Amino acid sequence: MEEVVVIIGAGPAGLASSACLNRLDIPNIILEREDCYASLWRKKAYDRVKLHLAKQFCELPYMSYPPKLPMFVPKNDFISYLDNYASHFGINPRFHCYVESVYYDKNASKWCIVVRNNKLNTTEVYIAKFLVVATGENSEGLIPKVPGLDGFEGMYMHSSQYANGKDFIGKDVLVVGCGNSGMEIACDLLYWGAHTSIVARSPVKSLHLSSSLEPFFTFPFQLIYISYSKCML
Repeated sequence: MEEVVVIIGAGPAGLASSACLNRLDIPNIILEREDCYASLWRKKAYDRVKLHLAKQFCELPYMSYPPKLPMFVPKNDFISYLDNYASHFGINPRFHCYVESVYYDKNASKWCIVVRNNKLNTTEVYIAKFLVVATGENSEGLIPKVPGLDGFEGMYMHSSQYANGKDFIGKDVLVVGCGNSGMEIACDLLYWGAHTSIVARSPVKSLHLSSSLEPFFTFPFQLIYISYSKCML
């Protein structure tokens, strides 16, 4: 199958790429290995997750969020936004398409994409003049090989498998890592009544956002954190 543009991945970046191309009437297709678009948000995000930046910094091209949405958009509202976005721009990804290999044919000046269609159990080959890789950086969960983990008698999971703390009420839970997911999951566990502890590899700087800092809430929190970190050097 020969295409003008092939996009690998139907997350927000893949949808946005297709929307921009559709507006210019440039033929394109999206190949997605899952059975839906935005699978990371639909299948691997915990219930209380929200966008970590204010919504004006997280809009996809040519469509704003509904005004009624809060500044930090909750998971389900973001998924609804993506549904409306795909419908509005006529985006129809091809699902169950796992890209096995990609190479550039210099003689033909085109990309060759070998795909396994897991639904039809067939192999497909796509030829494209242009290739967009929109697979993201968080598509695969990794649990490090920690000595003794195999013999641990309790439950352990990657953060992508965590939905909420309903099953951990009154239990001792250790969260490894204090990035966005680690800190928010720890907070969620406390909310559900779990006895929660956190371990972190590196020292953590904390900044209490008091009411005096409310004007900064319209800016990415990372910018506040970076500024704070520089002041601490």
